[in-house]
Amino acid sequence: MKRICIIYTGGTIGMERGENGYEPGKEPFSNIMARISDFSSPELPEYDVIEFSPLLDSSDVTVSEWNLIGRTIRDNMDKYDGFVVLHGTDTMAYTASALSFILRNLPKPVIITGSQIPLCEIRSDGKDNILASMMIAASGKVFEVCIFFAGKLLRGNRAIKMSADSLIAFDSPNYPKLADAGIGIRYRDNVLMKKSEAPFKMQEFVEEPIGVIKIFPGIRIDLFEPIITQKLRGVVLETFGAGNVPNYCTELSGIIKKAYEHGNIVVVCSQCPTGTVSLGHYAASSPLKKAGAVSGKNMTTEAAVAKLYYLLSCGYPKDKIEELMEKDLCGELDE
Repeated sequence: MKRICIIYTGGTIGMERGENGYEPGKEPFSNIMARISDFSSPELPEYDVIEFSPLLDSSDVTVSEWNLIGRTIRDNMDKYDGFVVLHGTDTMAYTASALSFILRNLPKPVIITGSQIPLCEIRSDGKDNILASMMIAASGKVFEVCIFFAGKLLRGNRAIKMSADSLIAFDSPNYPKLADAGIGIRYRDNVLMKKSEAPFKMQEFVEEPIGVIKIFPGIRIDLFEPIITQKLRGVVLETFGAGNVPNYCTELSGIIKKAYEHGNIVVVCSQCPTGTVSLGHYAASSPLKKAGAVSGKNMTTEAAVAKLYYLLSCGYPKDKIEELMEKDLCGELDE
């Protein structure tokens, strides 16, 4: 009999209504599951529940919580056949991206899921999300960090939250689904990560100062200069299209160059859900390339942020970080 570990961190799936809106429930999550007969089905793997304290709305999740989830999985790796992480949806894609770098060469599945409607309420999508995630975690077919939601299994560091109120809340615009859960669970072996021959290891993140700046028409980029050049070690710049910035924003290249000379890493991502950054393809992106920015290619912003944390935490020199930002390390981009 397969045995999996369910790690409950908080989020909508276990919330209840309070005076100020939904908030983490006071009852142990294992008790809620015990009242739902489906979770006692002989078709499911056996499971244990580890419940974090305090439980968090995912808006409050930080690097510290990413490390805690990583350590919990590492410390229990030999006891279970797979792991299901229950998490709020707002920052689920960030956590999935972070864990894909924290947990290197995974020998077992780590499936992150949650719900848009609390498990205790009618029409909750939580039950089906948990049941399918448990079966995938025990399948022995997955060797990476994934998000399962609304019948779709997605690579964690390719996923983004697409909707605040639809039950189909996540997608991975630049990478195919890993599996579909209908009457059965159909895996796409050609896009799943293969089991690594390298030993499993964990790399905790250091809380480095990292920022995200979104370019918009009329932006006064000079207002961000002290932050970009002096207060941050890494910046994800969300640009238009394939990496373009306004021609009138002439001071941007100077700021990027100054940041580069200070040892900061500037990664260019696109605001478009699909496609890739190609610095220098248009004249409007050439100043960034000349100033020392690196291409995030078709990484999501969530993955770029997590990757910056990872590479900075590894202690690599600046030139090595710039090189690796454009290399695929765990399925996060297409080279």
